[in-house]
Amino acid sequence: MRPIILGVLAAFFFAATFVLNRMMEIEGGSWMWSASLRYLFMIPLLVLLVAGRKGLGQMLGEMKKNPAAWLVWSFVGFGLFYAPLCLAAAYGPGWLIASTWQITIISGSLLAPLFYRTVHTAHGPMQVRGEIPYRGLAMSMIILAGVALMQIEHARELSWQAALFSILPIILASFAYPLGNRKMMDVCSERLDAYQRVLGMTIASLPFWLLLSGAALYTDGWPSQNQVIQSGLVALFSGVFATVLFFAATDLVRGDMQKLGAVEATQSMEVLFAVAGEMVLLSAPLPAPVSITGMLLIVIGMILHGYISHAKKMSSGA
Repeated sequence: MRPIILGVLAAFFFAATFVLNRMMEIEGGSWMWSASLRYLFMIPLLVLLVAGRKGLGQMLGEMKKNPAAWLVWSFVGFGLFYAPLCLAAAYGPGWLIASTWQITIISGSLLAPLFYRTVHTAHGPMQVRGEIPYRGLAMSMIILAGVALMQIEHARELSWQAALFSILPIILASFAYPLGNRKMMDVCSERLDAYQRVLGMTIASLPFWLLLSGAALYTDGWPSQNQVIQSGLVALFSGVFATVLFFAATDLVRGDMQKLGAVEATQSMEVLFAVAGEMVLLSAPLPAPVSITGMLLIVIGMILHGYISHAKKMSSGA
């Protein structure tokens, strides 16, 4: 239950990304500044946090052991995750981005065969390829059905061009985020905690953010004061709070693809939080009855995810 609670809390803070990014886009801010400023602001915040926990030296030592892996998977997990999300915000409202992002539930499950876990047998430890958790995947389809219902009347108001440019980048991001996260979990094993891993990945992805901010400066000039402030809030709420909570939740279910899928499914709550945030901050209308039905499906899907995960734990005697 603890990983699920941490996942829901992460979803609450992640939802700030969609609402604030849309606010910045409406005000004319560059999506490249929105993306790069978040990670530039995250570094000093996380350095203070990790240094306060006396884990900075250990983290730097781990990065020196395998710098290539840190650079590659941090670019995948952070660069190919957040830059496409900010690009999508330039073509669609926050609710569409948050809704489409829920395909990461399926994307994460489909990545299972790319990873191995250690199984202890009579002949010694063996590496076993992960399997797609089909039962959990079925629950994910229920959640996605709820997302589709909740936003169906809004989708009719969009042009196909806007829908395409707001969907394709998110498909890329939905695979990149869990792939980078899981690969870094393998690289770090259990030697680093969630705070250290997030800071390390942020530092390792810094070359990409510097290049992106340079491109933003060349094409759009310096960011406005409002965009700087809003990016700072995204860095704190989503980049620090949400990312650390989500990584901590995935650490608790390390090696169990079914439970990992359940944790990733909690991110569907971002849709509900994003809708509420847009209603409050952007004066979005109250969801229609069809949307409310979709919200109920999302909750039901999450409950079923938790049930399957708990049932598996009880049957295994864990």
